[in-house]
Amino acid sequence: MSPKFAFVAAPVLTFAYGVIRLLDGLDGSRGPGLAWTTGHLAFIGALVFFAVTFHEMRRMAGGGRLAAGLAWTGYVGITTLITQFAIDIVIGFRSVDHAAMGVQFDQVQAIPGVQQVIYDFGPALFFVAQIGLVLQLAVQRRVKAWTPVLVIADVLVPFVEKDFMPVGAAFLLISYLAVARVSVPAVRPAVPAAV
Repeated sequence: MSPKFAFVAAPVLTFAYGVIRLLDGLDGSRGPGLAWTTGHLAFIGALVFFAVTFHEMRRMAGGGRLAAGLAWTGYVGITTLITQFAIDIVIGFRSVDHAAMGVQFDQVQAIPGVQQVIYDFGPALFFVAQIGLVLQLAVQRRVKAWTPVLVIADVLVPFVEKDFMPVGAAFLLISYLAVARVSVPAVRPAVPAAV
C-alpha cells in the first residue's frame, strides 16, 4: 500500500465518519442502524490507514528510538480504538433501539478495566503518537511548522464539539498532504544481476 495514499485515505475516512455521525444524529439519537454501522466501519478503515501513516512518519523521522516509541504507542492506541469501535458495532447489531444500546454499553463498560483501557487511556495513546510524530518531523524541519498545528487542531476539535469532527478532519487532510509531499520512497538495495 502506498504511504501517500494512506495520508489521504485516513483523514478522508475520518471526515466520512464525522459526516455520517452528524446524519445519524438528525433524529435526536445515534444508532443503532445503517448509519451507525457504516460510520464506525469508515473510522475503522481510517485507523488502518493511520497505522500506515505512523509507520511512514517513523521512517521519515529516521526510525530512532523516539520515533519508534511514538509509532508503537500509536499502534496500541489504534488497537484500542478498533476494539472500541468493534464493540460499538456489535452493540448496534444486538440492540433494537438507542435505549437498549445504552444498557449494553453500561454492561460492557462495567467490566473491570474496559472503561479505562478501551475508552479512556488507550485511545489517548493514538492522539499522543500522532501529535508526537508530526512534531518530531517539524523539529527536524522535514515538514513546515504549521503542519503539527493543524494536527493538534484536529485532535482538539472533537473535545470542544464532536459535531465539528469533519472540520478537524479537513485540518488533518491539509497537514497530511504536506507530510505526504515530503515523503519519499525508501531506497532499496540494488539486486545484483544474475550471471
